[in-house]
Amino acid sequence: MKHVRHFIPSLFLSLVHVCLVQANYAPYFFDNGARSTNGNMALLSLSEDTPVGTHVYTLNGTDPEGDPVTYDLTYEAGSRRYFSVDKNLGTVTLIEELDREKEDEIEVIVSISDGLSTVSEKVRILVMDANDESPEFINTPYIVEVPENTPSSSSIFKIEAIDKDTGSGGSITYFLQNIHANKFTIDRHSGVLRIKPRVTLDYEKSRTHFVVVIAKDGGGKLRGDNKVFSATTTVTINVEDVQDTPPMFIGTPYYGYVYEDTLAGSEVLTVVALDGDRGKPNSIHYCIVNGSEGSFEISNTTGAISVIKSPNQLKKEVYELKVKASEVSQEGDISEHTFAMVTIRVVDLNNHPPTFYGEHGPQNRFELTMYEHPPEGEILRGLKITVNDSDQGANAKFNLRLVGPGGIFRVVPQTVLNEAQVTIIVENSASIDYESFKVLTFKLLAIEVNTPEKFSSTADVVIHLLDTNDNVPKFSSDYYIARIPENSPGGSNVVAVTATDPDSGLWGEIKYSIYGTGADLFLIHPSTGIIYTQPWAVLDAEVNSKYNFYVKAEDTDGKYSLAEVFITVLDVNDHSPEFNENIQEKTMIIGSPVKIEAIDQDAEEPNNIVDYSIMQADPANVFDIDQSTGEIKLKSYIRSLDIIHNITNNKDCIWSLVVQAKDRGSPSFSTTAVLKIDITEETLHKGPMAAFLMQTKDNPMKALGVLAGVMGIMVLITIMISTAMFWRNKRSNKVMPVRRIIKKRQMPPSRTVRMEWLKFKRPSNAAEKFVVEEDVKSLHNENSNNNVQVVPVPPAAPLPPPPPTLAPRGDGPGWRVPTVSGSLTPKHIIKPPKKKGHSSTHNALVSELKMRFEKRNAAFGDPHI
Repeated sequence: MKHVRHFIPSLFLSLVHVCLVQANYAPYFFDNGARSTNGNMALLSLSEDTPVGTHVYTLNGTDPEGDPVTYDLTYEAGSRRYFSVDKNLGTVTLIEELDREKEDEIEVIVSISDGLSTVSEKVRILVMDANDESPEFINTPYIVEVPENTPSSSSIFKIEAIDKDTGSGGSITYFLQNIHANKFTIDRHSGVLRIKPRVTLDYEKSRTHFVVVIAKDGGGKLRGDNKVFSATTTVTINVEDVQDTPPMFIGTPYYGYVYEDTLAGSEVLTVVALDGDRGKPNSIHYCIVNGSEGSFEISNTTGAISVIKSPNQLKKEVYELKVKASEVSQEGDISEHTFAMVTIRVVDLNNHPPTFYGEHGPQNRFELTMYEHPPEGEILRGLKITVNDSDQGANAKFNLRLVGPGGIFRVVPQTVLNEAQVTIIVENSASIDYESFKVLTFKLLAIEVNTPEKFSSTADVVIHLLDTNDNVPKFSSDYYIARIPENSPGGSNVVAVTATDPDSGLWGEIKYSIYGTGADLFLIHPSTGIIYTQPWAVLDAEVNSKYNFYVKAEDTDGKYSLAEVFITVLDVNDHSPEFNENIQEKTMIIGSPVKIEAIDQDAEEPNNIVDYSIMQADPANVFDIDQSTGEIKLKSYIRSLDIIHNITNNKDCIWSLVVQAKDRGSPSFSTTAVLKIDITEETLHKGPMAAFLMQTKDNPMKALGVLAGVMGIMVLITIMISTAMFWRNKRSNKVMPVRRIIKKRQMPPSRTVRMEWLKFKRPSNAAEKFVVEEDVKSLHNENSNNNVQVVPVPPAAPLPPPPPTLAPRGDGPGWRVPTVSGSLTPKHIIKPPKKKGHSSTHNALVSELKMRFEKRNAAFGDPHI
């Protein structure tokens, strides 16, 4: 029972499946019309310029049962495959280039399948035209024969071209290239070639014409652009000759010559005439019309003219013959003719060349001896030359010419008829130079001018030159440079000078000498030119390292030239460096260096360059020395005397150093010296004045001079101020108050006033002004008022008071004098000299002011300035 239950459902399913298979329907294409891009490709048209690879169509169909469908393209056997299809998508792609001119329809079998059923249809695809063809000329090449008498505007040929395209791309229009330059036109549409109106052809002028014809289509689309194609061809037009031109002579004008040895019956010349119609020429008949006078005849067929008499029977020198040339047709008729003139000249035979003669007959060599450099324009009178030609007329005309070095001589005359005396003239005296040429050789040439033979003759002209003293000795250089060491012994060679004189004999011998301020230590050999030092000469580069003088080269005739000699004495290291003193004493302030100096008397580097070094010091770690400048300074860590005391037990701080000065020469020299250095600490106030005094303490005269200069300036300023006040008060009768010219300078009351020679301070100017102060309140006049008035000038001036002393006072203020030195106490007081000529009134005024100032100080006991 179980098997029966299972069998019944299986049988039912099998019956259903069979029914379904039997009910399957075939797929089909959609028919979307002529302009659709999908469906069954019916009525599809493509332009022939469609690019390969373009998607041109989509096959589209369906299956009634909804099953998926596939597509395919097949072709008949032997057909070209133009398309491919995607089996699933149905897209059709162009895979082969189309050409409508070769195939304008393509048959394709399209099919659709659902896997069980396949439906196929044959479709035709139309290929549409594109303008892809150029016009082509047929029946080429084009060669046209046209008679030269063809009337203008006549049609002579038809040109034909085809274009395989359709529509406007297949229509053709004709043109001529260079239409204005040729004699033809063409019909644009028919291609008929014609002769231009009012234009004729001429065989004699142009036998062939080449006409370039252009065929152009009407244009059309090609790959989206409008294209126009054209083609060219050349039409060869040969012009045929027609008998329409008379004969013409060639080679005119005609000239003939009968010479004295010509035989009767000899041919003189031949005339030639040709038919003007060269294509089919007629024969020519010749005859002499007139002018022969029975002496000449002509061949009727060849045109050869002959003399029928001997030359001595001819009565005239020139005959003019008129010759006629006529055309003879093939029938024997004489038609066109032309004339030509023939000139025949009876001439003498040129059978004698020009000949040169000397004093004794024909001669072809002439010689002369002369000094060099003769004056320009001078005639070579030693040459007796005559030239002659025995012929007559033109045969005896010839030219004379000198052949040789150009521009030296010229010959007169240059053109001769029959005979002449030959004259040679100097043209360039400088070129006639014995040193360049001992012998000048020329060819004297005589050559005929107007004869066909051009007979000629030559003669040698040889000129032997004699020398003169025309050259100046010349040095090989304008200057000579030499070098010699300073330790060279006397008589050493320095340099050799060389001069040459191209003159011969004694004129070419040279003697050397030297002169000039620098030549005292030197000699020169008079014949060899070797310059050497005097036997006693001692050269020293330190005294003089440069010598400059002149050397003279003179020939026996007194002609000379000069050259300049420059001699450099080379320095040799022959001096040792030298200190000013073997034992030197220096005072060193801590923080400031001291300097030693040694001088090397050598003249040049490196012999005079000195290097310094400390050879011995105890202890060795206290001082440093600058190798180049010689400055000695303490080590950087030594800043006070305490540090030095810690280094050594030498309390007085006086050190002895052994220093060496060594030059850089080869070999090198050196010198040593003992230097004593006193080390101190700076105790003065720091400032420019203190620095100056410290620098000048070893030179007291310098400090004394500065002090004297400052004091002189102060005294001069005082005199000028007093003089100005005096002259101002003198102009007025009023009693003027004394202006305040003295400033009161406050001093601490606890300090005693004393006189100081030197005061160290930081001045604001180069020197302080010398001033006097006065308290106006404490100064009273005789009228007991507070105005200080100037005393009127007395009629007689009192004696001047003694000059103020500079010694310090216990009861008065001291005078403070600024200075620029602070190391020396002056031993002498330099007083400015008194000027003569000052009035006694001026001296009295100055004295009175000083006396009042002293009285006021004594009365009030003011210790301050």
